[in-house]
Amino acid sequence: MTPNLHLCLIPLLPLIGAAINGLLGRRFSRLQVSAIALGFCGAAFVMALWVAARFSSLTVPYIEYVAPWIRAGDFRADFAFYLDQLSLVMLLVVTGVGFLIHVYSVGYMWKDSGFYRFFSYLNLFMFFMLTLVLAGNYLVMFIGWEGVGLASYLLIGFWFTKDSAASAGKKAFIVNRIGDFGFLIGLFLMIKHFGSLNFTQLFQTVSGMGVEKDEAGLLTAIGVLLMVGAAGKSAQIPLYVWLPDAMEGPTPVSALIHAATMVTAGVYMVARSHVIFERAPLALMVVAIIGTLTALFAATIGLVQTDIKKVLAYSTVSQLGYMFMACGVAAFSAGIFHLMTHAFFKGLLFLAAGSVIHSLGGEQDMRLMGGLRTKIPWTFWTMTAATFAIAGFPPFAGFFSKDEILWRASRVSLVYWGIGLFTAFLTSFYMFRLWFLTFFGEYRGPEGAGLGHGAGQHHDAAHSDVPGDGGIHESPRVMLIPLAILAVLSVIGGWVGVPGSLGGSNHFGKFLSPVFHSTIPAAVSEGMPPEERTEGPEPTAGARQELLYTTVSVGAAFLGLFLAWLLYWRRPELPQRIADSLGGLYHTVLHKYYVDELYGMLVVKPVVDGSTRILWQGIDQNVIDATVNDSADSARHLSDAVRHMQSGNIRSYAGWVALGAALVIAYMVWMGVQ
Repeated sequence: MTPNLHLCLIPLLPLIGAAINGLLGRRFSRLQVSAIALGFCGAAFVMALWVAARFSSLTVPYIEYVAPWIRAGDFRADFAFYLDQLSLVMLLVVTGVGFLIHVYSVGYMWKDSGFYRFFSYLNLFMFFMLTLVLAGNYLVMFIGWEGVGLASYLLIGFWFTKDSAASAGKKAFIVNRIGDFGFLIGLFLMIKHFGSLNFTQLFQTVSGMGVEKDEAGLLTAIGVLLMVGAAGKSAQIPLYVWLPDAMEGPTPVSALIHAATMVTAGVYMVARSHVIFERAPLALMVVAIIGTLTALFAATIGLVQTDIKKVLAYSTVSQLGYMFMACGVAAFSAGIFHLMTHAFFKGLLFLAAGSVIHSLGGEQDMRLMGGLRTKIPWTFWTMTAATFAIAGFPPFAGFFSKDEILWRASRVSLVYWGIGLFTAFLTSFYMFRLWFLTFFGEYRGPEGAGLGHGAGQHHDAAHSDVPGDGGIHESPRVMLIPLAILAVLSVIGGWVGVPGSLGGSNHFGKFLSPVFHSTIPAAVSEGMPPEERTEGPEPTAGARQELLYTTVSVGAAFLGLFLAWLLYWRRPELPQRIADSLGGLYHTVLHKYYVDELYGMLVVKPVVDGSTRILWQGIDQNVIDATVNDSADSARHLSDAVRHMQSGNIRSYAGWVALGAALVIAYMVWMGVQ
């Protein structure tokens, strides 16, 4: 007999915490607010661990119906939760990393006046993200999808009195709506042609359809539209522009939303929809191309950024591109593997960057740092672990997941592999550039660091009142413990996916193989041996060749480290000379290829100005004129409409009474539910 896991409690617990702090938090002490937020989030993590412990006894997929929801003809959508190997991985990542970030936030946001509001928003985000990953159909997923967009808007614009933060929140919200429009159209096509949005029923229907190898059919259209939604949520070309600006939010927000959880929602959605994409090779190719180009494009911008959080922001966009590249070559388990390891090391990088900012009283410019490794050693060593992990050095977590993506990409196209390899080199270079500029050499900042220098202008506002001790100081223990835990995971988190070429058996791939069991379409796997055409554990053939590719990728990581050492430690005068020699090319990259300016000129200004003009014309003509100039006609039409209600017809009166009674009953039921 299958046990009842009460999956609904996992997202419900953070929602309760959000409601308590949101409604009553102003009356609570900071300690009470922290206890509520961490207690409910921690309880969700404990429940996720309990579910993981009982997972082997379940009939998978495990579906838990919460309540009936929508009935419209033959269409039916229940509020249900869905648990399989893929959603279990996401569940553990979201609750585990999310809880650590909650703990870190207690120390980071302690002095902020909106402390209770911040934790209410964090808990609210956890509720929507958990709803998204546990959804049993696309409609419930869309609730979580839109909810994390709302929570992201609230958290990015948390310091809403700063114009830059308020603008960044609005930008994130609007850009995500563009992607969501494509997602919705894809859902409408599913309803029209398949009559269902339930994963089990929908995927069973799609599995019986053929591969759209030589033409773009229904599944291709749905796949491309789903990718539009994923591009918005996961910051891919051309909808990536919101994520770098989102660094205006508090650093824990950057770690939680823009590194470990929300931005991976698009990757999860594409992986969850693998049955559709496997039968739409053209849609898969779109995913691969967008992911590959985004990985390279964002990495080049990260090379020249001077704000420590902006470097990590563009790094996030690039790493998400890697995940989409994996999904685009039908290596879905490799993409999810990198999603998991990325949550460990990128979450750690953002939290460690926050620790650096905290120690300097709000400073974020790496040109004003240096020599911090002896002053904040815990932060230095934990950030070092994350830096080596993202750069792809063995045996750190990022090495195994990134290496698997590059290997799988090479089996489909050497172009994908070549661009991915070059991006891996760039990643190593800009991350060690950050490492050397921040922790090595002499301190280049102003005297009296730790006294809130510049925080009131463009730095992290949470630390505008950090008192300091007259110098640079290490973060409190409540911030360092999550760093240490994530550092351990950044080192060993990839060992569950050691490939056969390195003496392992890729347990992670085997665990996910029941989800991604479908045969890779011939259009995608052309040129691959038959034994390599199944998703799951890495192929057994070509182990020697895989080892060669692995050696090359590790060499790219070492080359990036060497060049960063040469330019930012051995010969620190060289970077400026190189920048001067590149001239316009350097400035183009420094200004992020002027994409924001281009969007502003082609989209924002015409739409905003045109909409404003039309709006005011409409108000003038349809409101002011209609009210003032045509007030007599308006009064006559209104009195005529009301007069017809007094018809003397009993059935008419009964109809109005029934309508009023229905409205009253509906209101009472609604209040009862509330």
